[in-house]
Amino acid sequence: MKFKPSFLFALFLASVGLVSCIDKQETDEVLLVKDKEAIADYLKKNTLVSVKQFEDPISGIKIIWQEVSKSGIKVQDGDTLRVDYTGKLLTNKIFDTSIESIARTAGIFSSGRSYVPLKFPLGRGLLIPGFEYGVSQMEKGDKATVFIPSIFGYGKNSSGEIPLNSPLIFELNLVDVKDGPQK
Repeated sequence: MKFKPSFLFALFLASVGLVSCIDKQETDEVLLVKDKEAIADYLKKNTLVSVKQFEDPISGIKIIWQEVSKSGIKVQDGDTLRVDYTGKLLTNKIFDTSIESIARTAGIFSSGRSYVPLKFPLGRGLLIPGFEYGVSQMEKGDKATVFIPSIFGYGKNSSGEIPLNSPLIFELNLVDVKDGPQK
């Protein structure tokens, strides 16, 4: 049986595509395990005030509350949230914040920027998945630190001061929740 060159080329591309998918999947799984280990190591070395904790065993996202407001005001998809935040790497290097005093101390202050709580509608995919997931577990007035494996952050992309494949830390203060459209 004789195959045409175009068929062989198509077969070659399909096999490369299949192998690429498998390798990517294995790499993501390996990376998630490494990120979970790095986050656990960070927590062993750094003490955080903790009044409540939650960890999603599948995603590896871990939330440690420093303050629980008991406001009873939970967030839902579509709600507009205002959140003060500080984003850090596992080295404790701050890469972004909504708080001017922290930006100045960290040497990342920009005079052209307004330092106010981030305002966004939850569940629209406007922010990295780990950030949205973390804040979705909070109530108005809660303060918590969210640890995010890289695949739920910027993943295999770098962003400004954030290297690729970087687990992230976000210190969050859920300042306000406005009801979104009724379903």
